[in-house]
Amino acid sequence: MGEAALNWTWEQVSTHARRCRLPFCDVTVGLVATPTAVVLIDTGTTLREARAVADDVRLLTGRDVGHLILTHHHFDHILGHSVFTAAQTYCAPAVIAALDTGSAQVRAEALSHGADAAEVDRALAASVPIGPAVTHAVLDLGDVTVRISHPGRGHTDHDLIVLVSDIDRPVVFCGDLVEESGEPCVDHDSDLQEWPTTLDRVLAAGGPSAAYVPGHGAVVDAEFVRRQADWLARR
Repeated sequence: MGEAALNWTWEQVSTHARRCRLPFCDVTVGLVATPTAVVLIDTGTTLREARAVADDVRLLTGRDVGHLILTHHHFDHILGHSVFTAAQTYCAPAVIAALDTGSAQVRAEALSHGADAAEVDRALAASVPIGPAVTHAVLDLGDVTVRISHPGRGHTDHDLIVLVSDIDRPVVFCGDLVEESGEPCVDHDSDLQEWPTTLDRVLAAGGPSAAYVPGHGAVVDAEFVRRQADWLARR
């Protein structure tokens, strides 16, 4: 019997960090794995997607996800969270609220982007209490340090980034503060005035040599993030 195949394509970003791009919405899911710990960043929209991610993580690392970070409250980043109930979850208060009192709005936004209604309803029905609510946290994984922070308002008022201080280069998982496969999504949750300044802080966190992983699209460098900040400042 042959070895099990991965469900998604996982790009190696640094020694301990990978990411995949899920087909629906081209959303990024990040993975940081050491011999002692596994961190997942965002989950996708459906239980089907998230279960496939969980299976891949076991194949790649031999472990289950121990820490789950949700970068912000939009449906394509959070609705698979209940697949990872054994993990410690870190997110902003707005994410907890979205999955509790705001679930109707989450559902409406998911359907407006073409998500399957039955899949969304199954994900919402499976939702479980999550936390703690954080704006900053540090996870010491032995070989690497993972720093969770809220650099400021931008795509939403509560975006979290994840800085992975790896042995070969830093990696910053930016959530939707940075997008590569299209223009940054500016909607009613966004703070267009503050967003460029927030990206300045993202760049300060990662530095000029870091790999910046957007919420949607290809991995980019510091110069790309700078150009996006300039584009937002001209809006």
